Amino acid sequence: MNRGVELPAGVIDAAIAWAVKVDYGEPSDETRRAFTAWLNADERHAQAWRHLAALKTPFSTVAAQHGAVAGQALDGARARQARRRALKLLAFSGAGLASGATGWLAYAEAPWQRLLADASSGAGERRALLLDDGTRLVLNADTAVRTRMDALARTVTLMRGEILVETGADAGLAARREFWVDTPAGRLQALGTRFVVRLAGERARVSVLDGSVALHPADAPAMRVVALAGDSRWLARRGVEPTEQAGYAPDAWVDGMVAGRDIRLADLAAELERYTHGRIRCDPAVAGLRISGVFHLDRPEQTLRFIEQSLPVRVSRLAGYWIRILPAGA
Repeated sequence: MNRGVELPAGVIDAAIAWAVKVDYGEPSDETRRAFTAWLNADERHAQAWRHLAALKTPFSTVAAQHGAVAGQALDGARARQARRRALKLLAFSGAGLASGATGWLAYAEAPWQRLLADASSGAGERRALLLDDGTRLVLNADTAVRTRMDALARTVTLMRGEILVETGADAGLAARREFWVDTPAGRLQALGTRFVVRLAGERARVSVLDGSVALHPADAPAMRVVALAGDSRWLARRGVEPTEQAGYAPDAWVDGMVAGRDIRLADLAAELERYTHGRIRCDPAVAGLRISGVFHLDRPEQTLRFIEQSLPVRVSRLAGYWIRILPAGA
């Protein structure tokens, strides 16, 4: 996007969000009307949309090759075809690697969490689940969860990865049961809501899309922090911390996208890693570089090639498995 045009960050974020809904989803008539109303409500909205659309020309020839689309309108048939297309997993040749490395690979691709999980997803796979209480869970790639329903509470334990939660009505019971998500960092209580939870090391990133969520750190049982719609927080064992979520659509992965403004290269690489059987690492010298747009998760290699052409970086590959993003001159 042309940085010479001064538009409020919120307007840019909204334009990107509409691009995901209108260009990559299957928008209903109501959604199209809402988009038209937003577009006509403020000249800055139309200006932001025009700048997204202007990216169609330089990206139109590389989109099919490099997997990144920033604001270009795909027709409904192409979008549906892309969503139906089976995820292509990268093959690992293993040629020339020692047996010890092969053993490590087997462990990495079949982590212990999946052995204990009620439901899981592999690399490059997204799964949607409907629980008995009407709750909808969507598992991002490389995710493992356990579920427990009893007379008093509904509990989902996130053991690995990332989930989207849309809490159900829990109909048919005299009293609605509490809904909890357990993580190594602490517990989350859904207060009639839609939210995303992602594990990252010893923390969990919580992004609330609708309603509210109460966060309870594991080692601070007296602490209770309520996150509202639009909020994003890190839940750590000893407290709750703010996150850098400006310009980022936390649920775009449900539609096979990463969408946002000024996304850190290291964050984009981490998301792409879920969609390969390899490991993607950013050199610290380039990890903080920023990139904007809507990127296809289902074609990680093409997205990596686009990154290499768009930023002063080069991508190094070892045996088709270890991928490093390095400074261009390194």
